[in-house]
Amino acid sequence: MSLSRDLLEKDLYKVLGVPKDATEAEIKKAYRKLARENHPDANKGDASAEERFKEISEANDVLADPKRRKEYDEARALFGNGGFRAGPGAGGQFNFDLGDLFGGAQGGAGAGGFGGGLGDVFGGLFNRGGTTTRTQPRRGQDIESEVTLSFTEAVEGATVPLRMSSSAACKACSGTGDKNGTPRVCPTCVGTGQVSRGSGGGFSLTDPCPDCKGRGLIPENPCDVCHGSGRAKSARTMQVRIPAGVSDGQRIRLRGKGAPGERGGPNGDLYVVVHVGSHPVFGRKDDNLTVTVPVTFVEATLGGEVKVPTLGGPPVTLKLPAGTPNGRTMRARGKGAVRKDGTRGDLLVTVEVAVPTSLDDKAREALETYRQATADEDPRAELFQAAKGA
Repeated sequence: MSLSRDLLEKDLYKVLGVPKDATEAEIKKAYRKLARENHPDANKGDASAEERFKEISEANDVLADPKRRKEYDEARALFGNGGFRAGPGAGGQFNFDLGDLFGGAQGGAGAGGFGGGLGDVFGGLFNRGGTTTRTQPRRGQDIESEVTLSFTEAVEGATVPLRMSSSAACKACSGTGDKNGTPRVCPTCVGTGQVSRGSGGGFSLTDPCPDCKGRGLIPENPCDVCHGSGRAKSARTMQVRIPAGVSDGQRIRLRGKGAPGERGGPNGDLYVVVHVGSHPVFGRKDDNLTVTVPVTFVEATLGGEVKVPTLGGPPVTLKLPAGTPNGRTMRARGKGAVRKDGTRGDLLVTVEVAVPTSLDDKAREALETYRQATADEDPRAELFQAAKGA
């Protein structure tokens, strides 16, 4: 492969306005739209549009071809998005022969000041010219677990025990994978844990070694417990703090609480999926709690003060205006769920007019008197009028 220096220095994805993980269909759609907008026939005499059209076509030529796109992505990643420049006599082209560029570099000016040559610096990556065989630290695996909280625990936060099983260093062989604790260096990768493969264009990429599974070591006498892997199942119980205000289905990331790393590598992360139980009285809407409060017909009509329960705290008193309709929602500020910044949302109180199912003679007589006094009022008059007009 030979790509021009100018091409490698351009962000072709930005030219087409698509993300780096765009599908072929997304690239095709973006190209067609931009090509129509900037086509010379639609912008006669506009030199900038013509130049833009050339850039769009150039970007599409590379990104629409899976092979060329792969080579472009690898070259951009390798050379830091154009951070390396071709030297004199390169003709404006990058001809990737890493054997010459990295393996043959010498100290002094010819190696850019790297006394051991660039082959020593990049030897671990390309497995060319490197002399080190030290195995690299490996990060521990991420673990996912689930926890079920009560409604109140989710709102207020809680510390819960989590029992987890993960991969850790085998205690029987101290993580070496060998019964005697004396594994040998893998001959395939020479202890690096990586092997190189050609990807076209004269340069190599690295993969985990298939023989030692990236460990760089092979046991002479495989451990009976871990069968030579150096890792074994480990169960442990952790006290995990779930922050206040979590919602049902939320996935929380706890850094460094996953499986232990190897050879001094960092621990993985723990992901906890939270399930929240329901509450017999309260509901939740984002950072606000909700509650439905029954009131009498008299309270809704004449107004008054009603007490409202709160979650885990003393009740609050709300003033009910005269003529409050059924279903009206009022707000008790600061009585909701805890937000990330430590403040609280509100308690949304919905009024529900309670209709009595049984009446004594005195109450029935009072209502009959009220019905006679309001006989001329028809609450459905506007409804029928609107229906007739429609």
